[in-house]
Amino acid sequence: MAQTKDAFKARVHEWAEKIGVEVKTVSIRPMKNKWASFTKRNQLLIFNTELLAMSKKIGDYVIVHELLHFNIPNHGKLWKSLMLAYLGDYEKIEKKIKMRWGSS
Repeated sequence: MAQTKDAFKARVHEWAEKIGVEVKTVSIRPMKNKWASFTKRNQLLIFNTELLAMSKKIGDYVIVHELLHFNIPNHGKLWKSLMLAYLGDYEKIEKKIKMRWGSS
């Protein structure tokens, strides 16, 4: 069952509070090559509309992935440790995303 844009945005704000980052703007729109993007300067998060039709686990993976970039610009050890702390075995979800929808 697809979730609404409002429900997805609420989930983004819930995760932002858990992670301790401030999100000013959350936008959901069609994107051709990405699942999400983040602009630190104006604290803008943009998510692909296709995420609304995907499982909550996949949505959470993309949300947490992007929110961690507020403070960690890369996918190094710290980023991986925090992904593990927040999502458990996030690598399984990552593999599903890459297998089914490509690496974007």
